[in-house]
Amino acid sequence: MDIAYRNALPEDAPACIALRGRTRENAFSVEQLRAVGVTLESWRSGILDGSLPGHVATSAGTPVGYCFGDRDTGEIVVLALLPEYEGKGIGKTLLGRMVEDFRTMGFERLFLGCSADPKSRSHGFYRHLGWRSTGTVDALNDEVLEYFPGVAS
Repeated sequence: MDIAYRNALPEDAPACIALRGRTRENAFSVEQLRAVGVTLESWRSGILDGSLPGHVATSAGTPVGYCFGDRDTGEIVVLALLPEYEGKGIGKTLLGRMVEDFRTMGFERLFLGCSADPKSRSHGFYRHLGWRSTGTVDALNDEVLEYFPGVAS
């Protein structure tokens, strides 16, 4: 399997929205994304103006996963991967690239919302990589995890 990683481009937005609906857990349809304020135009313009930096993993030129963050807050907004590419280190690499971007921007603390259900793949994934619970939940009822990029876990 030949995976290439690159910075996200505005023209990736349609593929990212489509991919989000095909993930194994926590899939969001176009309509569900729109309901939380995420549209093709908002995603595209966030990439274009730099407020939504991200990285894309491709196989044969087709996006198979991505990770995006909020440049102003240090939030990892989304990490998504097609099911057939899970368990190959792609998600870890994408997240690592975003964490490194934020570290170089000067962020000392990053955060994200994650399922509090221990049966969820994301629950163990982030904790294994050193993310820790803040003991709070966000507006989507996800547990808020934090990470300190300059600190060994």
